[in-house]
Amino acid sequence: MVARWRKAAVGAVAAGLVAVPLGGAPGYALEAGGPTHVAAPVRDDGDVVRLTPAVAQQLDDAVRKVMVDARVPGVMVAVSAPGKGEYVRTFGVADKATGAPMETGLYMRIGSETKTFTVTGLLRLVDDGKVGLDDPIGKYVSGVPNGDRITLRQLAGMRSGLFNYSEDEGFFKALTSDPQRPFTPQQLLAYSFRHPVLFEPGAKFDYCNTNLILLGLVIEKVSGRGLGDFLADEVVKPAGLKRTALPPGAAWPAPHAQGYTDQTATGKVEETADWNPSWGWAAGAMYSDLADLRRWARVVATGTLLEPETQKQRLEVDPALPGTGYGLGIFLDHGWVGHNGSLPGYQSLTLYLPEAQATLVVLLNTDISAEGEEPSTLFGEAITKIVSPDNVFSLPAQPAAGK
Repeated sequence: MVARWRKAAVGAVAAGLVAVPLGGAPGYALEAGGPTHVAAPVRDDGDVVRLTPAVAQQLDDAVRKVMVDARVPGVMVAVSAPGKGEYVRTFGVADKATGAPMETGLYMRIGSETKTFTVTGLLRLVDDGKVGLDDPIGKYVSGVPNGDRITLRQLAGMRSGLFNYSEDEGFFKALTSDPQRPFTPQQLLAYSFRHPVLFEPGAKFDYCNTNLILLGLVIEKVSGRGLGDFLADEVVKPAGLKRTALPPGAAWPAPHAQGYTDQTATGKVEETADWNPSWGWAAGAMYSDLADLRRWARVVATGTLLEPETQKQRLEVDPALPGTGYGLGIFLDHGWVGHNGSLPGYQSLTLYLPEAQATLVVLLNTDISAEGEEPSTLFGEAITKIVSPDNVFSLPAQPAAGK
């Protein structure tokens, strides 16, 4: 079971490439011979098909097949591109007990997509001259192993070498024994810092939630505000989002879908809507809805809120897996730019294809894997095979370990 928590949401980029429960953390470690900032090892030369009724029917069939194969209770999908139309559908149920249907207006937890917001907030501080990407984390947070050498850039790019707290056995037991319990950022870091560092700063790519907890603390220290308030004022509102937030606790707005997970103390499936996501905090605790994420897909991928040079640095990626790369809190996968998210009971996928100005968002109410595959990845692959055959989203699952 612990291995499941090690998967991440690199949503496609290797965790951020794969979706990582608990705020998304893939657990891939890739040698990369230093910060190679290459033009992404991905394609950005494709287009999307016109979303005709015939194509819509193909998409309906493909989504329903994934639902059946992966046993997904409910899912909502939105695909759109200028001049090509749009496809917006919901399938299945939001709550298995009541039979309430999945609807586009429901709030959903978005797991590791939170990372795109946190890192955007950090980069806004960079643009304001309040922090530097090459500042050591020790300048802002004391007690971090290698804190005098790990930079903010390495934290945002998943190259710190720190241990991922969500892989700690004690953390898993604490969370699953009382899913409503709150965690502080300091408690999360303690789970990480009890372990030796994994490698020298910058030596490898390794998706790690610990990195984002530290960046959240940097934002709070520099801004003098709580992370939720800062993100609301400096990222969410400027982006024009209306139903997206980092909650202070377990409470979140209604109506929302019920979530279902088997990442439990017993291994049995449980409902998770009232689980406290504070364990994910800056790495995975936010909620949103379909309309906001459709807007956010373009904002984050094109750098609307950032200076052009800062966005350029954000999209300089290190190779992660074939066809994928990870930048600063964002991934590129076969031309698509974005992130995925996964935490107990929920998964999400928000992508943007720059050349076609196409947007894809998928939200579902389970994180239970389907024979080792993340359901959100299965949906993304099935959908893009139809709408963007030259740019098929494909994020290999992390091999299970320790089961």
